[in-house]
Amino acid sequence: MARQKDVGAKAVVARRAEATGLLRVRSTTLRAVRAGRVEKGDPLGTGEVAGLQAMKRTSELIPHCHTVPITASRVDVSVTRTGIRAVAVAEAVDRTGVEMEALVGASVALLTVWDMVKYLEKDARGLYPATSLGPVRVTRKQKGQSPPP
Repeated sequence: MARQKDVGAKAVVARRAEATGLLRVRSTTLRAVRAGRVEKGDPLGTGEVAGLQAMKRTSELIPHCHTVPITASRVDVSVTRTGIRAVAVAEAVDRTGVEMEALVGASVALLTVWDMVKYLEKDARGLYPATSLGPVRVTRKQKGQSPPP
């Protein structure tokens, strides 16, 4: 039998989670992103918006997640030396945490970037030998205190 955990007896407290992920891509793809030469537009900005949208739908994607009213969220997508990094932060005042929301935000942001640059990453067989997503992990978590500004 599938069921959600009962969180009814837990205290309502401020919660904050940050998740970070990396999309490894070819150096030629990084140059195209930096130069603004991606056919579909700006993958960094689009990834940020997609990550924000995804965080709000986490409970629709992950069956055992509770619906958490997010009070603040942020997604930053940037180019690094080896790829594209996404940092997603979710905040709520609730009975359950927001780690899954942050993880979903970072993951969807990077999947959106991959979708936008995949034509630059494909090899002759249509595969992505140089492209990888991960790790995506929780890098910070706070519970029971006011989130920082």
